[in-house]
Amino acid sequence: MDEVIGIQATRALLRENAQRGRCLYIQRGRRDARMNELISMAKDAGVRFQVVDDAWFRRRAADLKHQGVLLECHARELADEQALKKTWPDFGERPLILVLDGITDPRNLGACLRTANAAGVDAVILPKRNSAPLSAVALKTAQGGAEDLFIVQVTNLARCLTWLREQGVWLLGADGDGDQVWHAMDSSVPLGLVMGSEGKGLRRLTRSLCDQLVSIPMLGAVESLNVAVATGVLLFEVVRQRSE
Repeated sequence: MDEVIGIQATRALLRENAQRGRCLYIQRGRRDARMNELISMAKDAGVRFQVVDDAWFRRRAADLKHQGVLLECHARELADEQALKKTWPDFGERPLILVLDGITDPRNLGACLRTANAAGVDAVILPKRNSAPLSAVALKTAQGGAEDLFIVQVTNLARCLTWLREQGVWLLGADGDGDQVWHAMDSSVPLGLVMGSEGKGLRRLTRSLCDQLVSIPMLGAVESLNVAVATGVLLFEVVRQRSE
């Protein structure tokens, strides 16, 4: 069973995947227009709702910025490699794939997913191991951006990257030592943007499977950008180039 917290994330799930909803919990005293909208959406979807007191939220979501909303729902099943292969023809001639290798902070994961949604990414690929789960924290950070994303969880990332290359996807790895500056990359081809972990960056094997490494030069004292920020910079450079 999963939990979705926060107004935006709850609204997105009730809009996109209402069948997953089990029970909507609303904090007592929070019956404003936005809460009434969520209750109406839950009723329309056949999801029961319950008004609970502050103590309930302190027990259930004490460390989370829940905004007085928690949606209990059936666990989401992420797609696997077979589903990716089956869906691949639907992505068209220039798919845009985001690969997140070793993103262990759920807030970073959520921020990357939100940006991926905004940039029109066709699929997000995550390894089963060494990756933050699609938790309530990640979903809250994504602010509804994860609900209609095609998210694929793979057991062997290297094998998946090799398959992507066989489909004609150009794998572009983000790396501080990359020989290509970010705004000079070519986004006209089928593209897979590969982002590494928050601390160590791309793993050696993952790096070796990339066709090219791209860097975002730092002009100040900091050595690198947060992975979620770097993902936004690179994805929207793709959007910019493809819109010209």
